[in-house]
Amino acid sequence: MQSLEALTREAASLADGPRRVIPILSAAETEVGRQMQICNACRYCEGFCAVFPAMTRRLEFGKADIHFLANLCHNCGACLHACQYAPPHEFGVNVPQAMAEVRGQTYLDYAWPPALGVLYQRNGLTLSLALAAALALFLVLAAAMKGSLWGAAPGDNFYSVFPHNLLVGMFAPVFLFAVLALGMGVRRFWRDITPATSGAPLNRPAAAEAADAVLRLKYLDGGHGDGCHNDDDAYTLARRRFHHLTFYGFMLCFAATTVATLYHYAFGWAAPYALPSLPKLLGVVGGISLMAGTAGLWRLNRRRHPLHGDLAQKPMDLGFIALLFLTSASGLALWLGRGTPALALLLCLHLGAVMALFATMPYGKFGHGIFRTAALLRHAVEKRLPNPIGLGAD
Repeated sequence: MQSLEALTREAASLADGPRRVIPILSAAETEVGRQMQICNACRYCEGFCAVFPAMTRRLEFGKADIHFLANLCHNCGACLHACQYAPPHEFGVNVPQAMAEVRGQTYLDYAWPPALGVLYQRNGLTLSLALAAALALFLVLAAAMKGSLWGAAPGDNFYSVFPHNLLVGMFAPVFLFAVLALGMGVRRFWRDITPATSGAPLNRPAAAEAADAVLRLKYLDGGHGDGCHNDDDAYTLARRRFHHLTFYGFMLCFAATTVATLYHYAFGWAAPYALPSLPKLLGVVGGISLMAGTAGLWRLNRRRHPLHGDLAQKPMDLGFIALLFLTSASGLALWLGRGTPALALLLCLHLGAVMALFATMPYGKFGHGIFRTAALLRHAVEKRLPNPIGLGAD
């Protein structure tokens, strides 16, 4: 049954004719709007994160406002543990959970192509690992047909197992599609939330502030520097630290691949590279960091308080964490297995994990970092302008 607010908006839209369409809120969006009205009257949590200062600039919450606020939320749980209206209070205010449900909806709504948005609902742990295993098995069969599945490759050369051009032909389309799909999705998201966040263009100071918030994970400190919550009322910086290990580990691995590509095409230096070459240093440090970060996030996710997020998204979260861990672990195993008969088998496992990671990237948890960065950019722009409702100071 539609809520009274949704019916009111629909009636207003019909009364105004075809010139103006008022988006109808979903049940999850309506719940965020209800809770934000309560929080706007209380404002106890105003210093916790970016959500609450942004909230105070609004008297009502349309679809674009709710999508913007939901993607500003870092799901740290600090506001839930501080809230006097949290369950079992009759108001039932649980901002982290309500925001998480809307974030999941935004990933679905802004998926590109739209028909593939349903993959967000099915991209769980089992599917992610099954896809990695299937791709690895395909590569194993291909290597076996060439007779190069078991036995040391000449000079530890990966390209004696799979030619360089074949690998590029397999991975480049998957990677480029992932970039395109994510780019198209966040472009639509940006276009929708910009009018709701003043409409002012992005500027250099705002971009610098948002970049600082992203790179430091500023809003996982609970607003006071002691951290947020995970499975109880205790403050912890563990989520922030493990996110840092995961993010920077991934970026170092990506940098290793980028440098190796430059070596290959610009200088004609073919892989594999040995220590202390730059690609290998970046890859080893990044791989260890990524393994440590994802192992920590897995443990925290399994222990997370059930009121902190949307339980329906947990399989997607765990699937993404597992693929990142498998990618880093198989990459390090491949390096340690050089010169052994298992080299080709380890290469197949690593390539299968990497391809599964990029194939699911546009429709998995990776997107939350992209959408959250866009929301932080708009928040940094909006906060530099006078408060449109003139209530209090920013």
